[in-house]
Amino acid sequence: MEKKPYDDVWYWFLTGEKRETFPKFFGLAMDIERAIFNILPGRPRCIHCDMPLAGPGGLLLKPLGARVSTFNPHLCGWCESGVRKDEGGVEIELTMLFADVRDSTPLAESHSTAVFATMIQKFYKETTDVLVQHNALINRLMGDQVIALFVPRFAGRHHAKVAVHSASQLLRATGHEDSEGPWIPVGVGVHTGTVYVGSVGSAKGVNEIAVLGSAANMCARLSSRAAAGEILISEDSVKSGNLDAAGMESRALELKGVNQPVSVRVMNVQ
Repeated sequence: MEKKPYDDVWYWFLTGEKRETFPKFFGLAMDIERAIFNILPGRPRCIHCDMPLAGPGGLLLKPLGARVSTFNPHLCGWCESGVRKDEGGVEIELTMLFADVRDSTPLAESHSTAVFATMIQKFYKETTDVLVQHNALINRLMGDQVIALFVPRFAGRHHAKVAVHSASQLLRATGHEDSEGPWIPVGVGVHTGTVYVGSVGSAKGVNEIAVLGSAANMCARLSSRAAAGEILISEDSVKSGNLDAAGMESRALELKGVNQPVSVRVMNVQ
């Protein structure tokens, strides 16, 4: 893939490491921005640029368009737009989490549209609260699915372990430990691998954050096969996170587009 000017910025944004080819002008601009923001009082702050997200400083910057990022509320919208507006990206190893509502079609048919919409909104809120607490980047809220990325910069180098813990907390938040059963049935897939993460867009400047590669497809397929209350964890995530899989069920899955059966570990929260 042809290297673009902002690829090194993406690498830094996702890993916290600066390559030798990192643009000096961008680093200088960030240093100046931090110095200005640190003058302004307020907590919490953007973990990327130190912009105050609340308090007196946050109120002062709000009329200028300051806002919380859609990726994660620990980031500011300016930092998000900074990487989103210019096409670029990078291949990195990360851990992905896909959480799907199980049997959403019959669930929708058995409730009124308004009640089903309220359930999905609650699903988004409860799951994203958990993911944010674990420093995930919320890649997408779509239909009956939540997609989160655990990258080295924010989740740390043990991102696979963080993702699995987040998945278990997510299922608890949706009621899978309750004696009466979950208030919404959810299955989760967790997979660690190398993917391309970056900003792709149209000629009209409508940019989207894309996660591309076979590893992303693998995680999506794992989530689609997870039953309610199940977390399907790839062996790559088990190895990357140095997880204790001794008590977990081992399962071989036939997945669409994959020639050989895929070995996964199963964690149940119910």
